[in-house]
Amino acid sequence: MKAIKKMRCGLLPILFLGVSLSGSAQQLESYILEAQNNNPDIKAYESRFELAKERVEAVNSLPDTEFSAGLFVSEPETRTGPQTARFSVRQMLPWFGTIAAREKAAGAMVNVEEFEAEIARRKIALSVSETYYQLYALREKQEVLQENIDLLELYHQLALNAVEAGNASAIEVLRLKMRQNELKEQQEVLKNKYNSRETDFNKMLNRESGLQVQVPDTLAITGVDSASVSGKVELNPEITKFDELSESILQDEALNRKEALPKFGLGLDYVNVAKRTDMELPDNGKDILMPMVSVSVPIFNNKYSSVSRQNELRQQEVEQKRADKINQLQSRLETALNDRASAKVSWKLQLDNLEQARNAEDILIKTYETGKMDFDDVLDIQELQLRIQMSLIDAVTNYYQETAMINYLSTDK
Repeated sequence: MKAIKKMRCGLLPILFLGVSLSGSAQQLESYILEAQNNNPDIKAYESRFELAKERVEAVNSLPDTEFSAGLFVSEPETRTGPQTARFSVRQMLPWFGTIAAREKAAGAMVNVEEFEAEIARRKIALSVSETYYQLYALREKQEVLQENIDLLELYHQLALNAVEAGNASAIEVLRLKMRQNELKEQQEVLKNKYNSRETDFNKMLNRESGLQVQVPDTLAITGVDSASVSGKVELNPEITKFDELSESILQDEALNRKEALPKFGLGLDYVNVAKRTDMELPDNGKDILMPMVSVSVPIFNNKYSSVSRQNELRQQEVEQKRADKINQLQSRLETALNDRASAKVSWKLQLDNLEQARNAEDILIKTYETGKMDFDDVLDIQELQLRIQMSLIDAVTNYYQETAMINYLSTDK
């Protein structure tokens, strides 16, 4: 009888609300940091960010300098001698401020890529958190099943004693054993699911599949939850990314207007002149040095007008997508808040149900002491308790998963 009471004390570890969650929170944070540092998808986004920064350096330059040289096949005669060769250098210069505008446009895309990388890091953090809590639930359910299997074994022994005393039939003993086998089958299924999810978890961290994941011994629902965090979704990087895209389009338009302005060219021509041999002249054979200035005027500027119109349409598209994304995230946030509240209600309700089931179990134990134990009731109560215990685990797991989703949607860090 003492053994039965001892089993009941250890049926559900998640009931101990005084447990500190700091250890499990630190462990989860460690896994998230490891995933963010090692996950290949995150590294790909970080490479895109570095590539965008390099593009800023690439635009900070002038057009290529043009050098040319030529020999006169038929040397033209001048008063001071025949021209033998020509050497030229040309450099085109954009309108004042064009290069700075290019840098700003490229820099705006760096900010966009930075937000893309941050979104990827937050998504991997959410995936790691959700899988972590799924692993907790699978491990906890296996333990609950084992405790119920052990409890049924004690009842099995009581049934054997009852059979010997003539107070029960062998069929009741067999039914208890069959129930044990059913729970063992469920336990094996959960074990395989756990191994599969553990492999997924290790892949997210980009480490070996066989490494064991440390999940918390207990999780509890404590404290008072915020009823609403409406409006905070606008701080989410998925939203602020659109602000950076809008700024990028503004910078592209500023650059387009600069490039629609005239461009200047500077050059220098050098002509080699040979000396005349038929007479002596002042400046005989003097070479020619001719500075050059040119202007490129975009007379046909339909190209730049079209780009301006495209930028206007892009801006409208970004605004529409931003509004749609806010609606999506707000809807997901409200759903997560409601689901978390429901999980907490379910958790409290199942706690009360478990207490009632245990009271019924106490009554059954007392009837055994008088030799009147009904093993049909034993199986019914055991099955009821198991369902309640599983529901409690699901409620706690759902609560923490929804909390992870709320944190992802409503915070900017």
